Amino acid sequence: MNILIEPIITEKMTGISEKLNQYGFIVEKKANKVEIKKAVEKYYNVTVENVNTMVYGGKRKNRFTKTGLIKGKKKSFKKAVVTLVDGDTIDLYSNI
Repeated sequence: MNILIEPIITEKMTGISEKLNQYGFIVEKKANKVEIKKAVEKYYNVTVENVNTMVYGGKRKNRFTKTGLIKGKKKSFKKAVVTLVDGDTIDLYSNI
């Protein structure tokens, strides 16, 4: 099971990672904090101090087209904010 889906790279998460040494990831919905901690430690070779998770529900979206109104829904997802031990960092921009 692939626990880490993708890192969150936004201005807000970049600022948090510089100040508080925390990094955000979109993770599998069924993964718990222990599994997320092990996956981050294994994949990035760092030591994780703390993991906070939150589940976001899918938003309803409407789109107006020539044929009329199209209703839909975006997927729900789970986000994890991982705090690293002082001195450890994750370089998310190395593969770009």
